[in-house]
Amino acid sequence: MNRKTAIVTGTSSGFGMHCAIELAKAGFYVISTMRNIGRAESLLKLADANKVSDQIHLHALDVTSTESIHTFKDLIKEFPSIDVLVNNAGFALGGFSEELSIDEYRLQFETNVFGVMAITQTVLPFMRKNKRGRIINMSSISGKFGFPGLSPYTASKHALEGYSESLRLELRPFGIDVVLIEPGSYQTNIWSTIDNMTTDSQSPYSFYMEALLKNMESSKAGYGNPIDVANLVTKLAISTKTPKLRYQIGKGVRLTIWLKSILPWKLLERIITMRLVGNKKR
Repeated sequence: MNRKTAIVTGTSSGFGMHCAIELAKAGFYVISTMRNIGRAESLLKLADANKVSDQIHLHALDVTSTESIHTFKDLIKEFPSIDVLVNNAGFALGGFSEELSIDEYRLQFETNVFGVMAITQTVLPFMRKNKRGRIINMSSISGKFGFPGLSPYTASKHALEGYSESLRLELRPFGIDVVLIEPGSYQTNIWSTIDNMTTDSQSPYSFYMEALLKNMESSKAGYGNPIDVANLVTKLAISTKTPKLRYQIGKGVRLTIWLKSILPWKLLERIITMRLVGNKKR
């Protein structure tokens, strides 16, 4: 098998699904993973529609399970090289810090941070042996900016950013690039956990949660198409010789990050809280 091989995690929907399809269309043999392959129907239909079914190998992978990762390692030994790894598997846990358990925070980090680390460690020996490779970590604007009601997700993405910075410096001598994608809001399932949250009327944060959910609902019309992110990933995989560390994509992302870099935090927090809850204080 002479064609290049790409691994994409979390391909049952959203960015991961479209990345798998676009990479296959670009000529990669794609090892497409998801925790539950019973959720592969959308991916398989899209692969068939794009005539790339024979270029996609579907494999069950739970990035939080040592046993699952060991099985996955045995699978990739069959390939002459692993050229691209897209660490996309993740989810967003919403809620207010006081009301979330530490176990819920741990669950968020197990997938979004430690899962990325585990899969990266599994793949790195293959890339290092061939003295080439590209690791693309799917971060978020939340990795650069903290938002209320999203502290588990925001903290996990900030951790991913720091890990990726260090990893990039460690791997440069081996010809392996590490890249961060920082999308804004897109039409993906990652926000379903937040959309499905119920507001406990007895919670001291109920007024805040209602404002957040209302704001998210009113913003949905402006969410981007996830295929745009997949196209960026594919471009980075095939045609960018010396990629940057960070790539922002999505409506308002660059502006938001730029404003954080120049405005006093006190002014930023006043703008955000006024937009969400006005002058309400409890």
